[in-house]
Amino acid sequence: MRLGVLDVGSNTVHLLVVDAHRGAHPTPMSSTKVALRLSEQLSDDGRLSDRCAERLVAIVAEFAEIARTSGCGELMAFATSAVRDSTNSDEVLEKVRRDTGVELEVLSGVDEARLTFLAVRRWYGWSAGRIVNLDIGGGSLELCSGIDEDPEVAFSLQLGAGRLTRDWLRADPPSRRKVEVLRDWLEAELSGPAKELKAAGRPDLTVATSKTFRTLARLTGAAPSSAGPRVQRTLTVSGLRQLIAFISRMTAADRAELEGVSADRSPQLVAGALVAEASMRALSIDQVQICPWALREGLILRRLDTEMGGELVVGAR
Repeated sequence: MRLGVLDVGSNTVHLLVVDAHRGAHPTPMSSTKVALRLSEQLSDDGRLSDRCAERLVAIVAEFAEIARTSGCGELMAFATSAVRDSTNSDEVLEKVRRDTGVELEVLSGVDEARLTFLAVRRWYGWSAGRIVNLDIGGGSLELCSGIDEDPEVAFSLQLGAGRLTRDWLRADPPSRRKVEVLRDWLEAELSGPAKELKAAGRPDLTVATSKTFRTLARLTGAAPSSAGPRVQRTLTVSGLRQLIAFISRMTAADRAELEGVSADRSPQLVAGALVAEASMRALSIDQVQICPWALREGLILRRLDTEMGGELVVGAR
């Protein structure tokens, strides 16, 4: 069966078309995305502007048509942190539904974490033992630990790269003082969740997902995406610290010139790196493996687990 997954994220709107059936590896057929950076466009009172909503409607309509012409038998459409946290989310969701016919399901932060963890577990298998997974989005940070397909401990924190760039690092480049203050603040914010994650048990494998972690790994020497998804990629905390010292002195335009960094992502790169560093430090992690599967794949796998034609239960255990 051909499935379409429409992901309205905090940074991008992404349509993934896959051929999938239960018990098989989902095969990507096409991937289409547009940078919208919703997490950076929330107003001071937390609203998404009418202009932003109109742009979202146009993209969703376009992607729904791509899914239809690609032969998708089902379109799973969902939204994450930026839409979830906006004060006018109901209004925006209704506008999308009315103007496009697409009903976006808003995932909770914990469901994001659990579905991402499912994808990670399926990628590495049972032999990986206890896994700790970290995922940095534009609006939130997800942290999980578990030995099964459903994590025992799951957190979703409002520590996304786009959100922190908007709230903390508006200067370009950011001042050294701002960077250090943000470092200290992140340490305090992560101390409680890190304590609970550590109490769950020592991980056998530490993993990171998301475009932010993939970019950071690439900048510290990991293989490019052209090498394929099965090449092992890692990110070390020592390499990350050296990278932060380098990129925090650069402008967003200069960071966009680095290999693997897009102009859309470059403004958020410093904040994302600081969150990655703080998370690894709080969890006493020296190195993470980069997993190519994340939330979208987790949603597909959960859908297949419920049998074709059955109802999808997000975050089902």
